[in-house]
Amino acid sequence: MKIHEVMTNRVASIREESDVYRAAEVVALSGVSDLMVLDEHGQFVGVLSEGDILRAALPKIDDILGEGGSLAQAFSLFLDRGRELSGLPIKPMIIREPIVLGPDDHVAQAAVTLVQQNIRLLPVVQRGRLLGVVTRADICEAVVGQIKRPALNPAGGDDG
Repeated sequence: MKIHEVMTNRVASIREESDVYRAAEVVALSGVSDLMVLDEHGQFVGVLSEGDILRAALPKIDDILGEGGSLAQAFSLFLDRGRELSGLPIKPMIIREPIVLGPDDHVAQAAVTLVQQNIRLLPVVQRGRLLGVVTRADICEAVVGQIKRPALNPAGGDDG
């Protein structure tokens, strides 16, 4: 089974010239955790992870608590840092050389990569153009769709 048979074509993307506020907005509205980043010509340039955005804003909570601060103070600092970041460009946060797959790669390759690298999705790219993504859920759905379930006999028991 090939990637193009199971991939998701509708992808949340953002332009590399965007700021952190726009990225957070797209993440919140789309419900995805990774945004595909495109240049001004629509070419794929990388991935922006919600985790990278959060890490940039997170204060060092252990340091705050170690100095006698509270979680409430740490959260307040988190909000302040988030506001400071909102107008900054996403360019420094972009993962520029992510693992990608082609549409004719095998689904097994995607499954192994997703599990070994502990990631949720992989971009599907051909000649610099983003075609879609393949997610763990896409692969689970493809695998389950291949399972042959035994038919039940009229009495409701197994045939076997």
